[in-house]
Amino acid sequence: MSLRFRPTSRETIESKLLTPCSRRAVQARRGAGLSDTNGARKDGASMKLRILLVDDHKILLAGIRAMLDQSQDFEVIGEAETGAEAIAACKQCNPDVIVMDIGLPGMNGIETTQVIVRSAPGTRVVMLSIYCDEHSVVSAIRAGAQAYVLKQAAGRDLLEAMRAVSRGESYLSPQISANLARRMSRAGPRSSLALEILAPRELQVFRLVAAGNASKDIAVTLDLSLETVRSYRKTMMKKLGVSNIAAVTRFAIANGEAPKASQGDRRTPVR
Repeated sequence: MSLRFRPTSRETIESKLLTPCSRRAVQARRGAGLSDTNGARKDGASMKLRILLVDDHKILLAGIRAMLDQSQDFEVIGEAETGAEAIAACKQCNPDVIVMDIGLPGMNGIETTQVIVRSAPGTRVVMLSIYCDEHSVVSAIRAGAQAYVLKQAAGRDLLEAMRAVSRGESYLSPQISANLARRMSRAGPRSSLALEILAPRELQVFRLVAAGNASKDIAVTLDLSLETVRSYRKTMMKKLGVSNIAAVTRFAIANGEAPKASQGDRRTPVR
């Protein structure tokens, strides 16, 4: 038996895919002359970062929305309470940043993040959690989250985390960074945790810094601006608990990332 696709109106799609708050946000965007999908104003004006909130705790959700509504940098375009709703809303609203609760019912925040980063790689995920244990943090980062923020400190850290991920950087709540640094120092050299907390770009910068490359050379190698490289380097060093380039090199050697000689260092013996 053949199946026939029946086109559905925009309103019907929204009623099925979006929560009431999400629908109101999309309607508000239209009223303001905004695009539903790409974040650009129809009149060409610049846009705030577009945020999707995902949490099944309504009081916390309302608190975060109230905080973001007071900011000049962010616009909440939708809300979801489950992983399935978040995936559907992401497809519909195309947010810049998703604030994702790790403990969603059914499909949890880590599983939902894995789906979203595959289908919408340009969307950044900030994981929001009450857990500060190593397993939760590393699992979230492996899933594709660019930031991990403790709910206990959300008011203090969340805005900074969203700004960081929008610049392509990563962010960990200070308590998380401190806990991981202590665990790594106790674990000693070649700790499996040592480099897990670095985002892919931070890991690239780490290896190039450890190999003795200057920031301007790293910028050329990775095709990034000098300011972006410096930002990655600063974040990387903060996460690893090191304060200078020599310490980065020692850290690399201690964790099995010994710098390799560059092509220019390979001298032909004099015959």
